[in-house]
Order: sequence, then C-alpha cells, then structure tokens
Amino acid sequence: MNALHQYLFDTYRAARLGEPLPPEPGTHDVAVLRAVRDRRRFERVPAGRRAHGTVRAALRRWRRPTA
Repeated sequence: MNALHQYLFDTYRAARLGEPLPPEPGTHDVAVLRAVRDRRRFERVPAGRRAHGTVRAALRRWRRPTA
C-alpha cells in the first residue's frame, strides 16, 4: 500500500465517522525540510562550526590556486 491508498482509506474512515479529513500527502514536505535544515544549522553552532556559508567557503578553498 502506498501513501495515496492510505490517504484514501483515511479519508473514507473520517467521512464515515464525521471526523476532519486528513491532510493530503505531501502537504507538509516543505515545512519538514526547513525544520531539518534549521536543526542542522543549530547543531553546528554548539559544535563550534560555522552555521552559514560552509559550502561556499569550501568551494573557494578548493578553487583557489596554490602558488
């Protein structure tokens, strides 16, 4: 059973019992991704690492010519 089947079963059950309908699949995906990003940024600060710009800084170090 995939997420769509489960959603259809839950919608049917909620309609029969007079409960509010469940959210559609994928409704909160963006909020979850933002929460994961924010959590990772937060965990970097107590560990003593930079919270922003780490990818760009690494690319600059990699692309910088050595003399």
